[in-house]
Amino acid sequence: MKNLLLLHLVVLIFGFTGVLGKLITIPSEALVWYRMFFATISVGIYMLLRKKSFKMVKKGVLQTISVGFIIAAHWIFFFEAIKQSNVSITLAALSAGSLFTAILEPVFFKRKVQFYELFLGILVIAGLYFIFHFETENSLGIWLAIISAFLASLFTVINGKLIKQYDSSRISLYELFGGVLAISIYFLAFKPSSFPDFSINPSDWVYLLILAIICTAFAFVASVKVMEELTPFTVSLSINLEPVYGIILAFLIFGEEEEMSLGFYVGTLIILSSLFLNVWFKKRNKKKEKTTINSTLKLES
Repeated sequence: MKNLLLLHLVVLIFGFTGVLGKLITIPSEALVWYRMFFATISVGIYMLLRKKSFKMVKKGVLQTISVGFIIAAHWIFFFEAIKQSNVSITLAALSAGSLFTAILEPVFFKRKVQFYELFLGILVIAGLYFIFHFETENSLGIWLAIISAFLASLFTVINGKLIKQYDSSRISLYELFGGVLAISIYFLAFKPSSFPDFSINPSDWVYLLILAIICTAFAFVASVKVMEELTPFTVSLSINLEPVYGIILAFLIFGEEEEMSLGFYVGTLIILSSLFLNVWFKKRNKKKEKTTINSTLKLES
């Protein structure tokens, strides 16, 4: 229960990142570089204060840094989707992650595909169809958000395995550092003149620090930690509440800029329904498991 409440706090914070992404005026690649740079420092300071060890076996360091490359790409696509459309559309399309997780999790954890997971994934596709159909002028932003959703599902599932082997703080530190490294290589190879030089306006500084410390360092460590108890699919579907929080916050802050068509809200509602159906399916499966165990015990006695 404690981890579930922590997860929903993290989802609320994640919902606010979209708002910050729209408020920050610098390009997406630079935005993510600053975000991961300051978040890496924040997690490092947290670990020092808590006297946590930075040591990790070489294999673990390489694995987590590699995942950081995926996370960096996910965030770049996410913020670019916001710039190409808006917060509401990006957050709604990001919920496609539940479909990708339903496909990826059985592969990584070597288990059978659950029928209800695919069914919920199909619901997400139906919701996205409505959004695409009624928001054609924002199709580029939707596609960027879907790519971001796939990358988010990929690193969520991988983290589901890594958390069984390593401490959540160390995973977060090396993944965030990996993201900084990945974007730095990109800048040096393709845009050396645009490499972040910390010359940004004061308002961007404020938003970036909130984004890095609260919405990244804290939320990232917490999101990895909850996976000690919760499955990647449950985490991914719970994150479907992110559009609800994000859309409400965006509407309160940006007003008419975030008003969408009726079709958008129908599609978003269909997507979000998958979250509540997931809870129902899991409760039903647990009851079946308990019934089976009780029946087995009675037969043995």
